[in-house]
Amino acid sequence: MTNTLRMPLVFIGHGSPMNAIEDNEFTLNWSKLAQEIPQPKAILAISAHWFTNGTKVNDELNPKMVYDMYGFPAELYQIKYPAPGNPDLAKLISSLVSKEVKIDNTWGYDHGTWSVLVKMYPKANIPLIQLSIDRSTSNETHYKIGQQLSELRNQGVLILGSGNVVHNLGRIDWNMQSGGYPWAVSFDAYIKNKILSHDFDDVVHFERAGDAAKLAVPTPDHFLPLLYVLGASLPEDQIRVINEACMMGSMSMTSYLIG
Repeated sequence: MTNTLRMPLVFIGHGSPMNAIEDNEFTLNWSKLAQEIPQPKAILAISAHWFTNGTKVNDELNPKMVYDMYGFPAELYQIKYPAPGNPDLAKLISSLVSKEVKIDNTWGYDHGTWSVLVKMYPKANIPLIQLSIDRSTSNETHYKIGQQLSELRNQGVLILGSGNVVHNLGRIDWNMQSGGYPWAVSFDAYIKNKILSHDFDDVVHFERAGDAAKLAVPTPDHFLPLLYVLGASLPEDQIRVINEACMMGSMSMTSYLIG
């Protein structure tokens, strides 16, 4: 890869996998976002849905589709996102990250990645790989990995974190299509204000938000992709909020463009 304009960073609140086959305000903004930023030479996706023991990366030329969701319409399981893999990028990531990064091709493109990218880059012609989230390490380490990956921005790589700031499936209200419970709205706003003021340490230690944090992040998988994106940012990066909203009571769609 040759040096090019520094790429921005994107965190997407991906919400329901149904977004892959629906057109709504959220997916429309994902599509617009792809038109506003430079065309990536490659994409590194960090999805909430590849949550592993240890840090792993895939390096296949043609990664498989992973339909890691249940009970949805058949149409959703027919979605294909045949973006080529990028073994060179996988190798580069392994050299940049100080902790061990294992090659693992048992996974592929999960819906945290393809449900977003099918809207952003529907031609699926940009090389793409996924990096897993190590369930056994600290929030500080996730953020540090993001810092170590920041160099990829100078190589034309778009770092995409895909999760949700608020994600509590146990408290979802399927009849509440828009809006969030007070604690969900409060936590989403708390994180937004910390990000916009570059108080990233308070995002890394999100538990400082108190009781709302316990409800908003009952498990860390959907929150952690945000830490990679923040870690890869620079002090001079401008930050823009996209899709600021909660839905179904306990899920945040709020997304961020950095840089």
